[in-house]
Amino acid sequence: MASTIPDPGAARAEVTPAADRPGRIEAHGIDHIPDSERHGHPRELFSVWAAGSVNYLSLVIGGALVLMGLSLWQAVAVIVVGNLFWVITGLLATSGPAAGAPSEVITRAMYGVIGNRVNNAIGGWLVSVCYFALNLAAAATAAFALVEKVGITATTPVKVAVIVVIAALTLAISVYGHGLIIKLYLPITLALSGAFTVVALAVFKHADFSYAPAEPLAGVDLWALIIAGTTMIASGPLSYTTSADFSRYLPRTASKKAVLGWTAFGAFAPSVVVSSLGAFAATAVDMTDPQNALQTILPGWFVPVFLLALVLGTIAINALTAYSAGLALQAVGLRIRRTVSVLFDGTVAVAATLYGLLVSNFLDTVSSALQVIVVLIGPLTAVYATDILLRRNRYDGRALSDETPGSPFWFTGGVNRAGALALITGVASAALCVNTVYTGPVATALGGVDLSLPVGMIVAAGLYVLLGRRAVAATAADH
Repeated sequence: MASTIPDPGAARAEVTPAADRPGRIEAHGIDHIPDSERHGHPRELFSVWAAGSVNYLSLVIGGALVLMGLSLWQAVAVIVVGNLFWVITGLLATSGPAAGAPSEVITRAMYGVIGNRVNNAIGGWLVSVCYFALNLAAAATAAFALVEKVGITATTPVKVAVIVVIAALTLAISVYGHGLIIKLYLPITLALSGAFTVVALAVFKHADFSYAPAEPLAGVDLWALIIAGTTMIASGPLSYTTSADFSRYLPRTASKKAVLGWTAFGAFAPSVVVSSLGAFAATAVDMTDPQNALQTILPGWFVPVFLLALVLGTIAINALTAYSAGLALQAVGLRIRRTVSVLFDGTVAVAATLYGLLVSNFLDTVSSALQVIVVLIGPLTAVYATDILLRRNRYDGRALSDETPGSPFWFTGGVNRAGALALITGVASAALCVNTVYTGPVATALGGVDLSLPVGMIVAAGLYVLLGRRAVAATAADH
C-alpha cells in the first residue's frame, strides 16, 4: 500500500523560501521534492510554455502546410486542431504537483523501475537530443544571417563559434534549472510577443486572405494531407511527455484545472499564432526559405531584431528540452548530477548539429527519424494520460523514487507488463499506418492516408485500460 504519512512541511509549503532560486544552480534532479520546498502558482506555467512556443520551426511548419497544397483557411484549421493536443500536455503536467517528481520518474508507474529506464533512454533522452539538434540548427541559420548583417563573414570557424555560443546560453539556463526558467521566461515571452507583433503587421499587410492553390486538392488526397498536417503539428505537443518536469515544484494542493489550463493555453495560443503567421506569409512570399523570404516584407530596421527573436525563441525551447533530457539521462540509471547530465546532452547535440550543418546531411536523417517517431510518442503520451485518469492523479512521490526490488513499482522483474504491452502494441499498430519515410500496409490500403497518430494512441490507451486497472489500483496513492 502506498505511503500515507503526511509531510510535516505540507502546511508551510507556501511560506518557506524556494530552494530553487533563480540565481542558484538547482539542487534537485529526479529526486522527490518535499512539500516544504514546494512553491509558486500554476499561472507561472503560462510564460514557461509560451516562451518555448514562439519559435522558428512553428513558422516553418505553418508555411509548409500551404506549400504542401492546402488553402489558407484549411491550413489555419489544421493548425488549430493539431495544437489542441497541448491539452494532453497540460493533463500530463498535473501529475507533477501530485507526485513532487518529474515525468521521468512518474512513468515508473506505467512501465516499472527497469522498464522505465528503456522508456527514458528512447522516448526521453534520444528524442530530446534529436529535437535539441534540429532546433539548434534552426537557430544557427538565423544567427549566421545576423552576423552577416553586422559585417562578419560566416566562415566555418565563425559558424562553429556561433553554434557553441547559442548552445552555451541554452545550457546555462538548463543548468541553473527550474528557478531561473520560471523567472526568465516571462520577460522572454513579452519580448518575443513584441517582436512577432511587428512580424504579424507586416505579414497581414501582404497576405492574400482568399488564397487557394491553383489546383485544389479533393477527396482522398485532401484528407491525406489534412491528417498528415495535423500529425505534423501535433507532434510538437506530443513530444512534451515531460511537462511534469516544470510543474513538480508547485504545492500538492495546486488546482489541477489551473495547472492543465495554464500549461495548455501557454503553449496553444502562441503556437497557433506563430504557425498561422507562417501560413499567411506563404500566400505572399516563398516560404521554402522563410528566413530570407520574410525579410523582403519586413521593415529594414527590424530584420536584425527578427533574426535575434528567432534565436531567442529557439534558446527558450531548447533550454526546456535540454533540462528534460538531463533528467531523462539520470532516470536511465546513470548516477550523475543533473548539471553534468545536462552538459553531456548539450555536448552530444552540439556535435550532431556541427556534423549535420558542416559535414553531411545528418540533420535530414534526424528530421526523417522524427517524422517516424510519432509512432512512439503518440502511444507514450496515451499511456501516460490514461494512467493519470485511471488513478485519478494520485501518485506517491516517495514510493516512485524507490528503485529497489521492494518498490511497489517494481512489478514483475522491474517491468509493469500492462504498460509495456500497451505501449509495444500501440507502437506496432501505428507503424502499420505510417506514410512518411515509408508507407505501411494500412496507409497503402487507404490510398496514402496516414492514421498512425490516432491508431497508435487509441490502441495504447485502450489496451492499458484493459490490462492496467489492477496495477493502478495496487499502486495508487491514498491522498
